[in-house]
Amino acid sequence: MLRRFLVTLVQRSFVVLLLICLGCSAQSTSPDTAKAIERQVRAYYKLPPDVQISIGPVHPSDFTNYDAVKLTFSKGSHKDEYDFLLSKDSKTLVKMTKLDLTKDPNAEIMKKMDVKGRPTRGNKDAKVLVVNFDDFQCPFCSRMHQTLFPQILKEYGDRVLFIYKDYPLAEIHPWAIHAAVNANCLAAQNNDAYWDFVDYLHANQQTVSGQQGHDAQNSFLDRAAVLQGQQHGAEPVKLAACIKAQDDSAVKASIKEGDAVGVSATPTLFVNGEEMDGALPIAELRAVLDRALLQAGAQPPAHPENSQAAGSTPAVK
Repeated sequence: MLRRFLVTLVQRSFVVLLLICLGCSAQSTSPDTAKAIERQVRAYYKLPPDVQISIGPVHPSDFTNYDAVKLTFSKGSHKDEYDFLLSKDSKTLVKMTKLDLTKDPNAEIMKKMDVKGRPTRGNKDAKVLVVNFDDFQCPFCSRMHQTLFPQILKEYGDRVLFIYKDYPLAEIHPWAIHAAVNANCLAAQNNDAYWDFVDYLHANQQTVSGQQGHDAQNSFLDRAAVLQGQQHGAEPVKLAACIKAQDDSAVKASIKEGDAVGVSATPTLFVNGEEMDGALPIAELRAVLDRALLQAGAQPPAHPENSQAAGSTPAVK
């Protein structure tokens, strides 16, 4: 009897303690505090009147004298959530970003990219890897490509390795996916055939687009790919079958991968994981590459004096 009483007492005590802890870990903000938060946030961020603000429960944070509170901004079906800090006396609201210095964000980005088996240009043992999410029909990609090759490759020689990933914007570039599939068919047989095809496409976008109709553009791309295959000794039957099949699964996987690492426009370059958007001026490219080399313990090359820099160009969205 006594034992059953003690067990019951311990169980009830545990439930009470659990409820107390739950009450401490998440508490609603007072109406006055909620009103003050909304007024300050609306005024500071100049929010449109149709944006609704929801204030979540207050719970302990990692910062002394501050609790954490989540604010949700809603407009129609779209919602964004942001974490804030609220002082214990409810007099100060702080928007702070916590950064984990024990992790390398660029390295984390690179882990999400699958570059195995992709054609390469440069030194495979280089300490700096440039991954470019490319669209063969994108004019800004063409400008970026012609800056990278030959100028940047010539300057950096064996210090950098270049890899292209597919990110065709099919909504505005109707032949870009077909071109990417053909390029990958060449890549499956010959590294140089892939790069020569890429060089040709970026130098002749207007020629491809000038073909009358979608079918004519695709036929032109097929002939260009077959010609590249012949020049590089590709197995013709295998290449023809690949081109005819137009299996775009690898292209779609690359697009999905690009989405996962934050790509939303082309060209988007990752220099050892550091993101660079748009057709950058050559001076900015050099600055990013030089910094990556120094961080990797390698010496940047000497740059030509009075070299002309291309104009800054935004990425295509």
